[in-house]
Amino acid sequence: MTTTSNTTKRADVYSRVTDRIVAELEAGVRPWLKPWNAEHAAGRITRPLRFNGERYSGINVLMLWAEAETKGYACPIWMTFNQARELGGFVKKGEHGSPVVYASKFKKSETDDAGQEVERDIPFLKEYTVFNVEQIESLPDWYYQLKETPKPQLQRIEAADRFFANTKADIRTGGTQAYYAAGSDHIQMPRFECFSDAESYAATLAHELTHWTKHASRLNREFGRKRWGDEGYAMEELVAELGSAFLSADLRITPEVRDDHASYVANWLKVLKDDKRAIFTAASYASRAVDFLHGLQPQEG
Repeated sequence: MTTTSNTTKRADVYSRVTDRIVAELEAGVRPWLKPWNAEHAAGRITRPLRFNGERYSGINVLMLWAEAETKGYACPIWMTFNQARELGGFVKKGEHGSPVVYASKFKKSETDDAGQEVERDIPFLKEYTVFNVEQIESLPDWYYQLKETPKPQLQRIEAADRFFANTKADIRTGGTQAYYAAGSDHIQMPRFECFSDAESYAATLAHELTHWTKHASRLNREFGRKRWGDEGYAMEELVAELGSAFLSADLRITPEVRDDHASYVANWLKVLKDDKRAIFTAASYASRAVDFLHGLQPQEG
């Protein structure tokens, strides 16, 4: 049985994370547009990584990006106290860890309308603590390696172009706006030359591809949008913003701050203030969208 204190603690996780993101949005900062790691061998831009190189997903990406930004960590790798110890390392004296969450379930017995007792799976979040590699000493050398000289920009963009082409999405060129048209199931993009640089083009296309995943034949994502600017619309735009940030990090692209998205901030703030779980939900949907796009790539071997 779940205790009141545990329930309160879980509620506090939602509130703490949401309140931090709301504060940054109100200060004019989008916390998902800061995924840089300037000097580490893992890459200039990356999602937070576990000790074994596996990428974090969902809300943990935003939580650890925010921690790295606040505390000035360049290394994107995080691990628990015990993982560090198993690798021969130890957390430096006086260092404090950062919270991440793990989705779990517990079973609860209930009586249904027919008077039958049934068991239901109740999802909840478990919180645990991780440390950045920069807080840990005596790990294997590769954890501390600085990056090599960056490869030419063109190579990274070519890789992104291949990624986008492998999705087989209907991407059309022309006009002055970037958007996903659900009725015709196509993405419209201005000509490449209309963008300030190659990364801006790629990051914008990553945003529209995230929208593309919502189609009924793919992830069938629907937030009950009825009109432009309502909460369903704002939620889908938030998913696309996060999806673009996550995918951009995976592709080593700097996410673009699009001027036309500034108008969404007020709607996002309303959604986040009305529902402390909304950012967790949006991050989860964004991760699913990005995983779906990765799943369309040719499999090695």
